[in-house]
Amino acid sequence: MVHNARTFADRMAARRSIRHFSPQPVPMEVIEEAIRAAATAPSGANLQPWRFVVVTDAARKRRLREAAEAEEREFYARRASAQWLEAIAPIGTDWHKPFLEVAPVVIVVFEVHQGPRSPKPYYVKESVGIAVGVLITALHHAGLATLTHTPSPMRFLNEVCERPPEERPYLVMPVGYPAPDATVPDLVRKPLPEVLIRR
Repeated sequence: MVHNARTFADRMAARRSIRHFSPQPVPMEVIEEAIRAAATAPSGANLQPWRFVVVTDAARKRRLREAAEAEEREFYARRASAQWLEAIAPIGTDWHKPFLEVAPVVIVVFEVHQGPRSPKPYYVKESVGIAVGVLITALHHAGLATLTHTPSPMRFLNEVCERPPEERPYLVMPVGYPAPDATVPDLVRKPLPEVLIRR
């Protein structure tokens, strides 16, 4: 058990978010199996309040990128606090989001709220967050790279993905292989004694 846990932790420690993707196609069966794994996540009252919209169409990805960049340009120029901009400076991100068009697959995750064909859910954000964590883990385990992107605001995603109003965008996840020249910031994760408290 310890060996399995340590091996898994070591594998996950190698995971990095990337922003420079190769356009090389990925096997759709891998995407489907990763989403199948994500859909096993626990959820409030087992209502499974999530939708995973897999976008591969080039024209739709272009629309997604253009709409996201319009919102992000406004966010970075006017709405983002100085504190936020300082916090993300080491990551080097800005309003340019080419990965939304370059990555071969973009998964848009929606929360499902009460609607004509869906009951009132419970603990929606918690449930969807857990499912997304499983999705990231499954994709990394399969050898694919991901990025969690949360444009602000995100309502344009309903139109781009043709989803009903009771489905609310949660995040956008480009998926694929890293570009040959991809780099990641030299970030350090907190050591275990800093995050693990024994009582």
